This record gives sequence, C-alpha cells and structure tokens, in this order.
Amino acid sequence: MISNGKHLAAAALALAATLAPAAAAYAAPAASTPAAAAPTDASASVRALDRIAHPLRSTEPGSGTADLQALGVMVGDAKVVGVGEATHGSHEFFALKDRLFRYLVEQKGFTTFALEISWSAGLRIDDYLQHGNGDARQVVHEVMGGSPWDRQEFVTLVQWMCDHNRQHPERPVHFLGDDIGAPTLDERVFDNVTDYVSRTHPESLPRLNELLTGLRPLDDAIAYLQRPLAERQQNAAKAQQVLELVQRQKSTGGEDVDFVLQSARNIAQTYTFLSLDPGDPASLTAMERYRDQVMAETTAWWQRRTGSRVLLSAHNDHAGYVASDPAMYPKTQGSFLRDTLGADYLAVGTTFDQGSFLSKGEALGGEWKKFTVGPAGPCTNEYTLDQVRYRDYYADLRKAPAAARSWLAIARPTYSVGTQFPNDKTPEVAIGQTYDVLVHLHTVREASKLEGPSKTGGLPTTGPGLPRHPDQGQRAGCA
Repeated sequence: MISNGKHLAAAALALAATLAPAAAAYAAPAASTPAAAAPTDASASVRALDRIAHPLRSTEPGSGTADLQALGVMVGDAKVVGVGEATHGSHEFFALKDRLFRYLVEQKGFTTFALEISWSAGLRIDDYLQHGNGDARQVVHEVMGGSPWDRQEFVTLVQWMCDHNRQHPERPVHFLGDDIGAPTLDERVFDNVTDYVSRTHPESLPRLNELLTGLRPLDDAIAYLQRPLAERQQNAAKAQQVLELVQRQKSTGGEDVDFVLQSARNIAQTYTFLSLDPGDPASLTAMERYRDQVMAETTAWWQRRTGSRVLLSAHNDHAGYVASDPAMYPKTQGSFLRDTLGADYLAVGTTFDQGSFLSKGEALGGEWKKFTVGPAGPCTNEYTLDQVRYRDYYADLRKAPAAARSWLAIARPTYSVGTQFPNDKTPEVAIGQTYDVLVHLHTVREASKLEGPSKTGGLPTTGPGLPRHPDQGQRAGCA
C-alpha cells in the first residue's frame, strides 16, 4: 500500500490529468503595478502583432462565420487542428471550440471532434450521436461527471452534433475520446474484446479470460494506485498480453477488428499508465509523457483509419508543442502529432487577460468552484497581447513580422489553469515556439455547471429536437 499521502496526491494529480492537466497557474501581478516595469520593446511588438491580427467578433456558436474566413485560410489542408484552452473552466473557450467546429464541419469538411477523455467515454457519446437514443444532457453528465467538461457548453456542442447527423446522415460527425481509461475503464471496452474473440476464436477465450482476471472491472483508478507497485506492474504485463493475443488474430477478423484492437490497446495503455510509481518523480514524469503519446497515437490512428479531419480539443499544455511545465510534461501531444503528421497538424493556443473560471482548490476531491483574476500584470504575455487593437482576435504566428517574432520567442509568465488553482509554480510560455495560431480574448467567465437530476428523474432536457430527417428511417430523435 502507498503510505505517503504526499506521494499519493502527486499520483492523483498525474491521474487527474486524464480528466484535466494539473497545470500550474500563477497569481498575476496587480493591475496597479507601474507600467514602467513592462518590457521596453512592448510597443514595437504590439505594432507588429497588429499587422497579423484578425478580429474575432464572437466566441458564441451560431453567430455567423464571416470573421472566421481568415482562420479557415490558416487551417488550410491540415488534417488535425489542435485547439487549446488556457483554463479548463471558462465559457468562452468551450463556446469558441463549438463555434470553430461547426465552421470547420460546414466549410472545411471536418467530421470528428476529439477530446482528452477516455476511449470508452468517447464511444458512449458517439453512440448517442449516431443513433440519437437518450438525452444529450444525461449522456454528457454520465460520461463527464466530475470532469471539467460536465458543463452546459458541452451539452450544446453534443446536441448540435446530433442534430447535424439527423439533418445530414450522408456525412455524419463523430466524437472521439483519445485518452487512457480513467477514472474508470468501461465494461464496454472489455466486452468489445471478449465478444470478438468469442465470435472469431472461441478456443482463445479461456486464455483471454484468464488474462483479464484482476483487470476487469477498473472502477476507481485512484484507489487502484494504492495497490502494491509489483501487482500493478504485473497487471500491466497481463494487459499487454491481451493486446498481443488480439493482434495475432487480426488477419481473420472482419471490418470491425481495428476498433476491437483499439479497445485492447486502450486496456494495455491504461494499465501501463497505472503502473507508475507515486514515490518516484521520474516515474510520474515518464507517465505524463506516455499519456500525451497515447493521446497523439489514438488521434493519428483515428484520422488514418477514418480519413476524418479532426478538431482536437485539449488544454494548451497538450495541444501546443511545449508545455508550460516541461518538467512535468516533457513532450506534449501536439509535439507527438507534429512528429507524426508534420504540416498536417496545426496547433492553436488561447490566452486571456482577465476574468473567471472553474477550478478546484485541492488535488484530491473537492468541488469545482469559481475563481477570478484581474488584468494580467506587466512582463506577462497577456499584458502585451491585450494591447493589440482588437478586443478579441486571432493571429497566424507563422507570419509574424520580425519584431513580433523576437517577442514571441521569449518565455514569459502566462495564465495556465487546470484541475487545481492556484499552484506554486509560475508557468512560462514562449508563445511563438508553442503554437502556430493564437486566439486572444480580453475577458472570460466561468463555464456553466450542469444541475443535478430533476425531481422527475434524470436530468432536464435541453429542449425539443428538430423534426426527423425524412431519409433517416427509424433513427431516434436527439434530445
């Protein structure tokens, strides 16, 4: 058993990153700090940024697309566009991704929204999108409960995706969970593997069930981390054997075998991640690197397998090429994807000057609550970014003038808020080294929490869906 509470908390932070990265967040210098403390080249940098900035009229979905045309040019032919968020709990970042995804679906042929949630959670949401059975609010609450995405903003996105599929069954959109299986490993993932082996290679089923003994179910990953390290390492080896068993039988499988393999792969990846040693900082760092590698590999696999163009939603620390805390996140999902996809991956980062967000005051347990920060202080990235002529804007950093490139190459304090706020470290980011495109917002507000079950049972619906598309047969409606 793990007796050191500090080590377990550290491991929990690493595991909590499967729901939200434990990114640091600094206390910005007070707005009253003398402006003389700002870098002397700030004015030249602002003028240079002015030349590449495009106004963003709104973050709200359904507000037109004229102001997004320049962004469409920046996206170009990229197959995966990673869109980060400076906080995991601000309305504008979630709404912006919804708005961008609708634009990319309608104007650029994108068909997948990927998020750093488990593979099985993604399957559950995608099943709702393809069949419309159930209620968007209930589905989001079931699979994202306790996470940063158990929010009304994501209900709105999922509802739109389901409505899109009803109206356009010839080009449906999909939801992908690209992360390891935590805090639980859904029975559906295990069933995908056992049902396939039972159907195609029943003689291998006894061996498969033997390997899965002790692996299923995984109901509480944090509690699982309290088991002896040797036991968890042994389970990781067994999970790898499960994957190898399915891989050996791939040649005789049907067209669904790739998805069965992915389920087996997710089991192996999850137990590999959970074999970390909470008492060893190097082990924690290695597993965070491994987690980003897993997310990148799953996203790239999906893109190759389906041919989809993908909007990848993640924290800035995962979407970009360098994390704000490289000691904890030595190589990011964005960096792995750039290695794999080259110019077919585009990293979009986000910043904000002031406002509110949801986060938690402790790593283990605790409630998501509202935090508010004032205007960013001098010597921060946001202080200069907020002086650009537009209140909200985006810019292609790859086309920055020389004066801006020099400023963008320097690492400075930056708001980076994950599961816990505040933390001890002050995150620093060199924006030009981290993102291809930057979206800056002047102010943000906290995301909208989902309410609990209603008195009549279940969660309140989001309102009536659109009429059934005449070509959809018995497809259920989206609610």
